[in-house]
Amino acid sequence: MKEKPKKKKGRSMLQSVQREVYKNWSLYLLVAIPVIYLIVFKYIPMYGVQIAFKRYQPVRGIEGSPWVGLEYFEQFITNHKFWSIIRNTLCISLYSLATFPLSIVLAILLNYIPFRRFQKTVQLISYAPHFISTVVMVSIILQFLDTRNGLINFLITAFGGEAINFMGRKEMFYHIYVWSGVWQGIGYASIIYIAALAGVSPELHEAAIMDGATIMKRVWHIDIPSILPTVMIMFIMQCGSVMSVGYEKVFLMQNDMNLQVSEVIDTYVYKQGLTSSMPKYSYSTAVGLFVSVINVILLVTVNGIAKKASGSSLW
Repeated sequence: MKEKPKKKKGRSMLQSVQREVYKNWSLYLLVAIPVIYLIVFKYIPMYGVQIAFKRYQPVRGIEGSPWVGLEYFEQFITNHKFWSIIRNTLCISLYSLATFPLSIVLAILLNYIPFRRFQKTVQLISYAPHFISTVVMVSIILQFLDTRNGLINFLITAFGGEAINFMGRKEMFYHIYVWSGVWQGIGYASIIYIAALAGVSPELHEAAIMDGATIMKRVWHIDIPSILPTVMIMFIMQCGSVMSVGYEKVFLMQNDMNLQVSEVIDTYVYKQGLTSSMPKYSYSTAVGLFVSVINVILLVTVNGIAKKASGSSLW
């Protein structure tokens, strides 16, 4: 007698879910597209991660390859390049992280420009570099910094200085990489903050103006507190990729003279797993998995700190 109400209740819940899906089928279809993408390109490939713990042999396949445990992780940690690669990766990532507030500053400045046409022009100019491919961007950088025909060296020599081999001086690599990245991405990164500032109530600014508040006080006491949750979420997400610099731009900017400071984890994995004469699939997978684990730990840690400090977090 007690079983029947439960069945009816479960059946009614199922029917209500079916009605909900049928009623909003277009929205569920829209959500299904990114979900399918994540499953196909992010979760299914996780099956291959197990080769990090195996001596992978393409002839025998993943299942037939013998288990070796943590051998490749130990091999990477004891490698003579380990600390230099970690140092280079952290230097570039933390340097890039230090430029994080620049996009917020740009968004606030654009928000206070009274001339809308000028504002739209600045936005367009700052957005445009983001849509340039990495290969073209690096080509532009190399052309600008060329020792003989580069614009920068032309200006230096025009004022009586000597031409500088920028790409051959390893102490300049971090600066060139980070600030060219700022130029390329600052406009696009500011979009979300411009949208957040657009949601700030005009009544708050009107009341502040009536009380005699300056622009700086309005920014500090109205704008920044209003967009702080958005800022914290973006900061947490960026901290979650500290160990992942990306290999394309670094690889294209590398040469024999700056390799000592430009070899990062991503380029090292790329070379070991794909461009080597004897590809080390298991070893490169182990290094990639090591980086992913560190990134997850950093993401969870920063998220917890941000939640306690500001009340804003990803979860």
